[in-house]
Amino acid sequence: MSVSLSSFAQNKYGLKATTLAEYKETVKANPEKELINLEKFVPGLVLDIRYATTNNFTGEKIYNLARAYARKPVAESLKKIQADLKKQGLGIKIFDAYRPYKATVKFYEVYHDTTYVASPYRGSRHNRGCALDLTVINLKTGEELKMPTGFDSFKKEAWPTSPVSDPEILKNRTLLINAMEKHGFKVNGSEWWHYDFIGWKKYEVLDIDYEELEGI
Repeated sequence: MSVSLSSFAQNKYGLKATTLAEYKETVKANPEKELINLEKFVPGLVLDIRYATTNNFTGEKIYNLARAYARKPVAESLKKIQADLKKQGLGIKIFDAYRPYKATVKFYEVYHDTTYVASPYRGSRHNRGCALDLTVINLKTGEELKMPTGFDSFKKEAWPTSPVSDPEILKNRTLLINAMEKHGFKVNGSEWWHYDFIGWKKYEVLDIDYEELEGI
């Protein structure tokens, strides 16, 4: 999406997202605000960045690059979670992490229900680099553990509080929630795969493409 369209989206919903130049200044002032490339930082992390493909609820490719970034404290917590799971022969697969604000605008315009997509008037925790969409995999096979639904399901079964009759699925969902909450995340009320970092309010909404981040 071009810069002009990005600016239009920001003006349209009244939210001024932080640009690359502004982001660099915030990181100088507070290194904790740096966006970290999770694939490089967390050993053994698997990426399945759905929005870099057409295999997502929009049916369109939203990102040009399949990348996962998050703020430094988020990345550090994820590294601890990955280490904990490895002891059980398990690991993390990431579907999405930091998300440019323009993508949140696109999601809202495709699907207006803010139960499942963030409001562009406020921006999302993904836009702040403080939310992760993920699941658990078996390290030997690479297969995902069975969960109540697939990623980006808009069904009530995706809610982390929805009853589960299959004991294996219940065990897996509980394992993931507990692993994330142990290290400072809170599960989203309508998505078992979505986890917000508890300190997210301290971070700005960003509208920086992955290509720009890789050029730093």
